[in-house]
Amino acid sequence: MFRALCSVCLPFFRPALTALLLVGLAQAARSEVIAPRTLRECVAIALENHPSLKAAAANVEAGQQRVRHAASRYLPQIGANFQPNRRKTSPTGQTGAEFGTIPLPNPTPSGTPRIGTTARTFNFYSTGFTLTQVLFDFGKILNTIQAALASVDALAYDQATQRETVIFNVKQAFFNVLAAQRLLRVADETVSQNRKQLNLAQERNNVGLAPRFDVTQAEVQLAQGELNQVTARNNLAVAQVTLRNALGVTDPVDFDLVDTLATPPVDLTESAALAFAYDHRPELLSLRAQEAAQLAQIAALQKDYLPNVTGNASYTWVGTAYPLQDNWNVGASVNMSLFSGGLTTAQIGEAKATLNNLRFNAEVTKQDIALEVRQALLNLKEARESIRVADKGFQRARENLELAGGRYAQGVGSFLELTDAQTSYTSADASYVQALYTYRIDLAALERASAYPIPAAD
Repeated sequence: MFRALCSVCLPFFRPALTALLLVGLAQAARSEVIAPRTLRECVAIALENHPSLKAAAANVEAGQQRVRHAASRYLPQIGANFQPNRRKTSPTGQTGAEFGTIPLPNPTPSGTPRIGTTARTFNFYSTGFTLTQVLFDFGKILNTIQAALASVDALAYDQATQRETVIFNVKQAFFNVLAAQRLLRVADETVSQNRKQLNLAQERNNVGLAPRFDVTQAEVQLAQGELNQVTARNNLAVAQVTLRNALGVTDPVDFDLVDTLATPPVDLTESAALAFAYDHRPELLSLRAQEAAQLAQIAALQKDYLPNVTGNASYTWVGTAYPLQDNWNVGASVNMSLFSGGLTTAQIGEAKATLNNLRFNAEVTKQDIALEVRQALLNLKEARESIRVADKGFQRARENLELAGGRYAQGVGSFLELTDAQTSYTSADASYVQALYTYRIDLAALERASAYPIPAAD
């Protein structure tokens, strides 16, 4: 009987069971998609996907190929050619006067026959191999290779600079999203409290214990809280879009973030931070590598005043018909520029001016780095103090709100007192949240400015 009942009822329950199964699968898939990500995981996503890092890597690859280009001049250059020609020429215009010499019928006065000159059309073939090798150039090619290698180092440091920029942008966007989420919760809580206060004011007004002014004042407070709630939602949406851009992804951010309020202390003096930054900031290292490349380039240009020795060899087959005649040649040449209109001098002068520009830019960069480090240290100190003060203000504002709410509920306090306490509490709560995340952003700024790996900063 039970089996018969199941066979009758199953067709009716099957759609519902299928729908429940699909809903369960969808929820499972969604929970897998929105698994919370830590800051370290977000940084890893950005390092894998951000297009600026891929562009920087392509620049490094291009620099490495330029090194190979410079090194190729040390190797022999081998060429091959094949030239079939159809020619028309006269015996006096070609080598081998036997072609086209035809005796004329009228002899000369001395009795010797006249020799005519007639044009002849024929095929001519030339094929062979050539080899050229630089034998000695006073180290010019070596200097060119050194310049290319130093340029690759500079590009690699530029890539590191871009990497640090991406990491900092991710950290800043990450904590901005967390702060926006917290501030939205503050706004939601404020709206909830305003609704409770409005209900309380209406109840007291209904029984004649509170004037109509309390109700209208509560409605104004609720409207202002809802407006702040709308602004908080928009700020969160903007922060999420910014995070998506920092991650280098085009799809919406479909995962939650692991919230952290950790404020690790930093024991880093200004002198230590500056010394570490001068030794490790990739911007400075890039400029130093560019200086080395420019010095090597100047040395290579100065070798243009000196001769260079080149060896050459060739093996060819030429003739008007196959089989062709073979020829070979082996030799060397010494080349030296005697006058180039001042080209080499101008090139050296330009390279030296570029070197001076790099050195002055290095000094400017050091000053900018010093400013960044000092500002980051001061901002971090201020953020640490702001957390202490904001926490104290938040505790007092919460206590004040509880007292004002109790006084108004008992009829010994005014509604203005309650709304003022609520406004102070909301402001203190938001200030405390902002202080916490500002500290983490300032910590990331110090880590980037000093290039010093701060423990527990990620």
